[in-house]
Amino acid sequence: MSRHPHRQGDFNSESRLFQLSALACGIGLLATVGAWVLLAMIRFFTNLFFHQTLSLSNPAAAAPHLGAWVILLPVLGGLVIGVLARFGTDKIRGHGIPEAIEAILFGQSRMSLKVALLKPLSSGIAIGSGGPFGAEGPIIMTGGAIGSLLAQYFHLSAAERKALLVAGAAAGMTAVFGTPLAAVLLAIEVLLFELRPRSLLPVAVACGVAGFARTWLMEPGPLFQLQTPSPGPWTLLICPLIGVVAGVLGTGLSRTLYAIEDAFHRLPLHWMWWPALGGMVVGIGGYLVPSTLGVGYDVIQALLHQRLGLTDTLAIVVVKAVIWLIALGSLTSGGVLAPLMMIGAGTGAILAAVIPGPDAGLWPLLCMAGMLGGAMHAPLMAAVFAFGVTGDSAALLPLLVTTTVSYGCTVWLMPRSILTEKIARRGRHVWRETGVDPLERHSVAECMTRRVECIAADMTVGEALLRHFGPGQRHRAFPVVDGDRLLGMADREQLQAQPSHALCGQVCNETPVALPQESCRSVSTRMARLHLARMAVVSDRDSRALVGLVSRSDLIDLSLVHYHEEEVRERSRHLGWRTRRLS
Repeated sequence: MSRHPHRQGDFNSESRLFQLSALACGIGLLATVGAWVLLAMIRFFTNLFFHQTLSLSNPAAAAPHLGAWVILLPVLGGLVIGVLARFGTDKIRGHGIPEAIEAILFGQSRMSLKVALLKPLSSGIAIGSGGPFGAEGPIIMTGGAIGSLLAQYFHLSAAERKALLVAGAAAGMTAVFGTPLAAVLLAIEVLLFELRPRSLLPVAVACGVAGFARTWLMEPGPLFQLQTPSPGPWTLLICPLIGVVAGVLGTGLSRTLYAIEDAFHRLPLHWMWWPALGGMVVGIGGYLVPSTLGVGYDVIQALLHQRLGLTDTLAIVVVKAVIWLIALGSLTSGGVLAPLMMIGAGTGAILAAVIPGPDAGLWPLLCMAGMLGGAMHAPLMAAVFAFGVTGDSAALLPLLVTTTVSYGCTVWLMPRSILTEKIARRGRHVWRETGVDPLERHSVAECMTRRVECIAADMTVGEALLRHFGPGQRHRAFPVVDGDRLLGMADREQLQAQPSHALCGQVCNETPVALPQESCRSVSTRMARLHLARMAVVSDRDSRALVGLVSRSDLIDLSLVHYHEEEVRERSRHLGWRTRRLS
């Protein structure tokens, strides 16, 4: 146990925590402005494509006066996006969140100015020309690019860039949907890959700022106002069933999406033309069922309130799923949340007709949240998001049960989410389980060797070689001390290069040291960076009083903690059970 447990806190102290939080305030504001610009561009291009006017009013994508000409509009939008991706940056292809994850895990959280500018432009064109996408994926990537660019401007570390990238992404989602808590949970479950003050506080600050700032630029209040009655016992029986349906459907959609993407990759055609081909399918679907074009928030609202007939609902679900999967499989630019919400809410409305009951008005909301939680492998985010966009507090418990069951189904049925599958297909594995590293939760004092064999400072080099580096040599290097003060470390090669009559205290090199209260993770990182097998531990850097020695083997032994926690089952000895290793 550490000699000074009162000096150790629950978290590592972060000297730059407040600077990062201050930057997060600015990122929250910029991401909100970026979200407003994206939504304005969607309205602008929708008016331009479907109504041939220059306006920022909020029109519907459906335009009956165009007739069959509506089929060509998504094709035209796809052509423009293909050109932007080919001659601008191919990072704008796809739905945005996988690209943000890839930048975090494999790109040291660096994103370019081109992405920040071209992603909202391409998404505005894609959705404005009828693309069946959501705005959340593009604004998550745009907000992330804003955070990354600001971090690069101030020359922050990769870890700090990650915190600000995710802060910008979560703030962008907050600005679009008005769901700051769900955005923080999205960051925790999908983007951060850690849970520590350095990352959580900037994210929460940026989301809080964006939540307040959006009321100045956009309409306040829930996006889909809904109030269902308090659920009864019947709901508890139906929630798991809806969770299973949502999980299976989410799995099927994810697998179909990537099968379609594989089919596009087999085409003897440059990828620049793929969005136009996908746009043709979108146009045909929009001609048949106009309400499937565009983001479709008004359609989601109608589905949640069950204002559409069963035939219309079934047509929306089928056509929306088909055109969304093919359009996204063509690697055009657009998000996944809004389409999953529409398909989930529509499926729930169909279930309400099949499984009636006193709480059947809940089924569209539960199925919508279950689709999000299962397909994205983010159950807490999905439950809180559904509450945030509806304001329906009575549905919180059913939402939690449904999203959890859906999440369990999809984890079992598909190893990767709809977000991480794209990254895996690029040969990069994403490990999303997080836990406390044994090296983080143990201090050096807990694992160091306290009885240390030392070389006295007044010992000659010849005597030290004979005594410590002879046939019975036990270690590669030994600390050299003057009393209890550490002077440095000495190894065989270093001493053999010196005259045998020289004193060890005069020829040893001063080496880096560890402190007892440091975490084993920070010390192991320093040892790896400096290529050291052993490191002396001193009471403090001023006195340099030697108190122990930590080696690679001491740090490796801490992995036994993980082994015992994960692979050893223990039963009560009073019951006569033995401890055994998991097979």
